[in-house]
Amino acid sequence: MIEHDLGRIAISRQCELIGLPRSTLYYEPVPETQENLECMRLIDRQYTRTPFYGSRRMTVWLQGSGHDVNRKRIQRLMQAMGLEAIYPRPNTSLAAKAHKIYPYLLRGVEIVRPNHVWSTDITYIPMDSGFMFLVAVLDWYSRYVLSWRLSNTLDTEFCLEALDAAMKRGQPDIFNTDQGAQFTCTDFTGRLNGAGVKISMDGRGRALDNIFVERLWRTVKYEDIYLRNYRTGGELHDGLERYFRFYNTERPHQSLNYRTPSSVYKGGLN
Repeated sequence: MIEHDLGRIAISRQCELIGLPRSTLYYEPVPETQENLECMRLIDRQYTRTPFYGSRRMTVWLQGSGHDVNRKRIQRLMQAMGLEAIYPRPNTSLAAKAHKIYPYLLRGVEIVRPNHVWSTDITYIPMDSGFMFLVAVLDWYSRYVLSWRLSNTLDTEFCLEALDAAMKRGQPDIFNTDQGAQFTCTDFTGRLNGAGVKISMDGRGRALDNIFVERLWRTVKYEDIYLRNYRTGGELHDGLERYFRFYNTERPHQSLNYRTPSSVYKGGLN
């Protein structure tokens, strides 16, 4: 941050001047008791494997694994994590009744090139002494991660930052999201509408409508998050920056004939 004239320069302007995303200022993990954090880490791992588990099944699974928990506690923890107890997908973004819901446009659509379809989602990130949330924008054709941001709250700001960063790279024909308040708000949809991008939204409870982002979350967690046990928000940010660079430019994908997302994305634009 800029120390001199601090009182005269808005935080958002300071971030703009030094090229720092505003959400980066808030890289303080959400605190919880160590007992609950351990329980939440177990929930996250199991939910990543079985996203159809709600609080009832999750409670039974934890009890069967030797943990003394009740359903009320698991419901509270899953709510704090942004995990939906009914629908088979993370509910990291809750619908807002006043927001417009757009139809799902991708059923039966063949994705034929980069920037044909982008999508975004939010996931819970466990840490050594707390947790945060991660949002990413993904190109469906190439699996290329166009942008990502971290936040310790499920607000709209870090989602808008990720969208703005992605739109600096290009523009999709269709942008797919879930029906959460972060993505249905006028700030978010207005940016897309203003650019002439068609908006597509998942059906309620349909995790497979955004399957490529769901696969990305599993990959990120098993190849980085669960192995690193990040202690601070700064460590998490730096670690994810390294990982997404590796994911985009070095990690071959079987579904891409063992090419990297970067080579497919950039090659398809030529």
